[in-house]
Amino acid sequence: MLMRLLYILPLFHLIHSSPSKQPLCHDDESSALLQFKESFIINKSVSWYDPVANHRVKSWTLEGANSDCCSWDGVDCDEDTGHVIGLDLSSSCLYGSINSNCSLFRLVYLQNLNLADNHFNYSQIPSQLGNLSRLTYLNLSYSMFSGQIPSEISKLSQLSFLDLCCNYDFSSGKSLLQFKQLSLTSLAGNLTRVEYLDLGGVNIFSTVPNIIANLSTLRSLYLHDCGMHGEFPVDIFKLPKLLALDLKHNKDLTGSWPDFQDWSSPLEKMSLADTSFFGELPVSMGNFGSLIALDMWGCNFSGSIPSSIGNLTNLIYLKLSDNSFAGNIPSSIGNLIQLAFLDLYGNELTGPIPIGLTNITQLTALTLGLNQLTGSIPFGLMNLTQLYMLSLDENKLQGKFPISIFNLKNLNFLGISQNYLIGTLLISNMTSVHIFDASDNYFTGSLPHCLHNIFEMRMISVRGNKLQGMLPRSLANCTKLEAIDISNNQFNDTFPSWLGNLPNLKLLLLQSNKFYGQILGSPESNYQFPKLQILDLSYNNFTGNLPLKSFGNWNALKLDNEFQLTYIQVEISMSVRTYYMFYHYDYKMQLTNKGLDIVYDKVQDFFRAIDLSSNSFVGEIPDCVGDLKGLHMLNLSNNILTGHIPTSIGNLIMLESLDLSQNKLTGEIPPQLIQLTFLEWFNVSHNHLIGSIPQGKQFDTFENSSFEGNLGLCGNPLSKKCWNSNPSPPLPTASEKSHDSTGPLFEFGWKIVLIGYGFGLIVGVIIGNIVATRKRDWLMKTFGLRQRVQNKMRRGT
Repeated sequence: MLMRLLYILPLFHLIHSSPSKQPLCHDDESSALLQFKESFIINKSVSWYDPVANHRVKSWTLEGANSDCCSWDGVDCDEDTGHVIGLDLSSSCLYGSINSNCSLFRLVYLQNLNLADNHFNYSQIPSQLGNLSRLTYLNLSYSMFSGQIPSEISKLSQLSFLDLCCNYDFSSGKSLLQFKQLSLTSLAGNLTRVEYLDLGGVNIFSTVPNIIANLSTLRSLYLHDCGMHGEFPVDIFKLPKLLALDLKHNKDLTGSWPDFQDWSSPLEKMSLADTSFFGELPVSMGNFGSLIALDMWGCNFSGSIPSSIGNLTNLIYLKLSDNSFAGNIPSSIGNLIQLAFLDLYGNELTGPIPIGLTNITQLTALTLGLNQLTGSIPFGLMNLTQLYMLSLDENKLQGKFPISIFNLKNLNFLGISQNYLIGTLLISNMTSVHIFDASDNYFTGSLPHCLHNIFEMRMISVRGNKLQGMLPRSLANCTKLEAIDISNNQFNDTFPSWLGNLPNLKLLLLQSNKFYGQILGSPESNYQFPKLQILDLSYNNFTGNLPLKSFGNWNALKLDNEFQLTYIQVEISMSVRTYYMFYHYDYKMQLTNKGLDIVYDKVQDFFRAIDLSSNSFVGEIPDCVGDLKGLHMLNLSNNILTGHIPTSIGNLIMLESLDLSQNKLTGEIPPQLIQLTFLEWFNVSHNHLIGSIPQGKQFDTFENSSFEGNLGLCGNPLSKKCWNSNPSPPLPTASEKSHDSTGPLFEFGWKIVLIGYGFGLIVGVIIGNIVATRKRDWLMKTFGLRQRVQNKMRRGT
């Protein structure tokens, strides 16, 4: 017996010490996978979410060493049975439709299925997906599925991970998936093991059911942009394992911050942004000490920010902008030493900027704009060496701006507009700043001549200060500049034609300064301003002929087929660890348009405007103005322009506002202007125009004020009607003669009157023709009308 055992033991050891060979993939599953592969086109452009998208299915073949499907990229097999249990085809550049006959549904042993970030051509999620009853992981996000989500999804009771997020039509921004057959209540009732549930962007349009508060395993809940409404169940905040809660972009969803005493929340990420959550933040918010990211912009929160916010010492991301928070910023916020993003923009906060903020050395973005903060800007902000964005706009800050902040090497955006700041701008050290807005303050002095270190600058606005001197010629080296606004200052210089070489310049606003001299140039000039689309030179001292001939090569002003609702803006993005802030900074400007001074908080990307008003330009309006077909606004008012209105203006079919008032223009209003069907504002008042006002279309909407001060104009809407010749009055009949009791004497008198009337009519016609052509001044002088007309003009102004 012992000998037999000695013989068997080595054999047993040999069997168990040799590596076991994994079973090969089953033929029917290999066939199903290959059939699935063949039903799609590989298109590199359809997978955008993952920057390292790869074509996993390219490795799928039955030839050579790759004949075993368990070795194929993205395929995972059970080590014991060889069945395919996992399929990860995320970001695989797949383009095509999935239907009910898809071979994928033959893989009945699948436990994990990831098809995220592909393009399934707006096909509906097949109900056959419910037959894959072993699924524990299902990811169909970012994959262009559309239509109703089948109710069979709720049968996948083993799911611990379900992600249907973000199936958007990116051309229109509309959500493609919707709940109709399936309800959120039934889904939550059946997925009792779910840990991760992301339905972001699905059109659910329901209340949030209380049953979700029973999902004790739930760790992440994403219901953003789902059309949720009603009051959010407060008990969901108490889920014992809940780490992430995202409810943003549900504008009709209400609720309040839970006031749970003696309870500590495990939540790490929470977004209530762009909802109707309201009320005050309770002191107990300090119990949410695990929070790393808190996003509550665009809600209806009010009251003060409790000092207990200083207990949230793990915060990296805090965004409370666009609410109604009032009172001081609590000094305890200085305890949040890990904070990288702090956004309190657009509230009603008062008092000084807390000194404690200068200790948060990890701050990357600090936005405190559009509040009512007072006091000075802390000098210690220069210690925030990681600062990328600093926004203090639209407050009541005063005193000198600490110019040492200009030395921050990472600073990309600096906004200090609309405060009471004084001093000089020494901005030559802003080596990394792209956006600089110091408008509407009380800065004095001149800009440094040497700005050689600001090559990255994309926008500079110093509008509404007391700056003087000349523009730094070194701005011509800032080739990324898109907008320059120095309006409402005291700059004294000639026209900066040397800026014409800037390849990206779109806005040049020089309004209300002391610029002077002629603007020389031609289409052959070296200075082309290739992308300029808004030019404002109004209220300066420019002389000479209109520089419109120089605009011949300004291609941006010729575009007339742009209708996308986009804005001239800069995208600002910052990231720290896995958290990021993303902003669109919209260029702002102030322009006189349609007779009003308008502040544009956003400038549409297709908007094109020229304002040369209130200068001393002379001569005629050149015919080449008709080449600027993309123009929406043209203001040449309050100059000394002469000659006729060019008929070529009728080519400016996009024109919405045309102001030629307060000049010395002559001739008639060209009837070609009737074809300007977008024209909302038209003003030719106080010129020397004659003839009839064009009638019809937009011209029927203009008021008297558009034409007053032109003595030779007639027709609607003026009370002066245009003269039309009528036939002579008929001679009296025989019966009328027989009733005339005055006899021959009266008959003779009547004949004399008739002859006089006829003579007067002829003279009147002749004089009228003279007036209508060139002798108006003579007639006024002869009949003593000039003084009365001038008096009337004075009263009208």
